[in-house]
Amino acid sequence: MDRRSFIRTAGIGSVVMTAGNFPLMAMGNSEIVRLTILHTNDVHSRIDPFPLDGSRNEGMGGAARRAARIMDIRNKEKNVLLLDAGDILQGTPFYNFFGGELEFKLMSKMNYDAATIGNHDFDGGLEGLNKVMPLGNFPLLISNYNFKNTLINGKTKPYQVFIKDGIRIGVFGLGIELDGLVPKKLYGETQYLDPVKTAQKYASLLRNEEKCDLVICLSHLGYKFRNEPEKICDASLAQMTSDIDIITGGHTHTFMRTPDVIKNKVGKEVIVNQAGWAGIMLGRLDVYFERSKKEHCVTCKNTFLN
Repeated sequence: MDRRSFIRTAGIGSVVMTAGNFPLMAMGNSEIVRLTILHTNDVHSRIDPFPLDGSRNEGMGGAARRAARIMDIRNKEKNVLLLDAGDILQGTPFYNFFGGELEFKLMSKMNYDAATIGNHDFDGGLEGLNKVMPLGNFPLLISNYNFKNTLINGKTKPYQVFIKDGIRIGVFGLGIELDGLVPKKLYGETQYLDPVKTAQKYASLLRNEEKCDLVICLSHLGYKFRNEPEKICDASLAQMTSDIDIITGGHTHTFMRTPDVIKNKVGKEVIVNQAGWAGIMLGRLDVYFERSKKEHCVTCKNTFLN
């Protein structure tokens, strides 16, 4: 199979990384491995659906509906990876009363594989985050926050490698600059590291040292900033780095039915996706690998939970 370029296909928000009908050929083909990546972001403690009050989001979202959809997909798909791009906490009375305990317990019940840290996850301070972290049976991945002089030092990881049906998937996390966004007293001595340099460091490590077949950046940088074009975001990160295949993002609450496809600094394409906010949408990317691992393609179908 010759190396081919990304194409956009007609239909419900699909992006295909090789030309032709690779996904159709994949059905029932033992030489093809399918990985299903499910992802959320900026759930903001939305445990119940939005109330039936005539508002734009009425009746949408809710942890029970999300859990049911995830379970249904897992019953149909062999290889599923479930990720969250941060801002798990803050936004409803559930957080005010329970401080994030319920959110982490529910994510554990849904068997999340990993999450990163958003700025609102510091709203209870480092003490609050430290209290709820043990309730999650999934790692918090964050590579550009240095917690050396804080009480959560050593309790997060910069990256993790997952193996699904012989495919090695490297996932690393990136967070947004906290200074000016979060009160200093809440994040203490946490040091912010350059997201582009850090992303390149871990993407290269995962590709070359960990021998990953797919590299995913779990980002809370934001998709784009219309009024701050110079600010590092998922779109510019994709352009300024190499070795990243997929960025699943958060922070800007961007609803994307069709992911963006952006060329990186060496001319290869990166898929950038985000799933809105408040658990209204579940992001989904299906990645098809040849057993030889010479080629892979991706289709996307983000769906609203209503």
